[in-house]
Amino acid sequence: MLKRVDYDRVQHAVYAAGRAMAPGALATWLDAFAQGWPSRRPLALMDLGSGIGRFTPGLADRFGGPVYGVEPSSKMRAIADASAGHPAVSYLAGEAARIPLPDAAVDGALMYLSLHHVPDITPAAVEIARVLRPGGRLQIVSGFSDLEAGASWWHRFFPRAAEIERQMFPSVAAVVEPFAKAGLSRVTLDRVRVLQWDSVAAAARQLRLRPYSTFEHLTEAEIVEGMGQLDRAVRDEASPQPIFSLADRMVLEKA
Repeated sequence: MLKRVDYDRVQHAVYAAGRAMAPGALATWLDAFAQGWPSRRPLALMDLGSGIGRFTPGLADRFGGPVYGVEPSSKMRAIADASAGHPAVSYLAGEAARIPLPDAAVDGALMYLSLHHVPDITPAAVEIARVLRPGGRLQIVSGFSDLEAGASWWHRFFPRAAEIERQMFPSVAAVVEPFAKAGLSRVTLDRVRVLQWDSVAAAARQLRLRPYSTFEHLTEAEIVEGMGQLDRAVRDEASPQPIFSLADRMVLEKA
């Protein structure tokens, strides 16, 4: 079993620079989220695992708010408060199995690459169902261990990363079943194509910061070797080429 990553230890310090989105990526995601939530405005939303608030203000701008960013890491929340404020956004201490909101508080919820940090999906599903209104939808952007979406571009430099992420991410059934018991049924499972970096050099600048929790499960020797290969790829890049990723997105709806 993989150790649980403590974002207050390392990741909070590199997240903003290491996980900054490429130009246009936020708009791509907001367009995708709009397809999964009702067309009426405003929508009250929860960004569960909101981190430093990469998405939270954008959600408020696009969908009206209020938007509640729920995040267990105190240092990630502090960065969000300082750098991602918005009149319609509140950042709250909490986690998937302990959400500091009343019953039926939100029309929709987002879990963007945060599900794999939840130690037990069953109580989390019950709690998420509690705060969603009838007809409310949860959108989960996550890897799934039993889907062959293709390895992330950067995995070529760190070969064991794909194996680690297969252990890290749940299967589709491991998500669908507990949510079904909590009253949320699967609506769709699709993939969103989004620009991740506009060049190998841009990718390398961020990857050198080790901004993915996957790096915490690699050995230092593996990281050093991979960074050397990445540096060679930067030198070999004759002209900048965009790098896109395919991300799995599951939508579930409360009855």
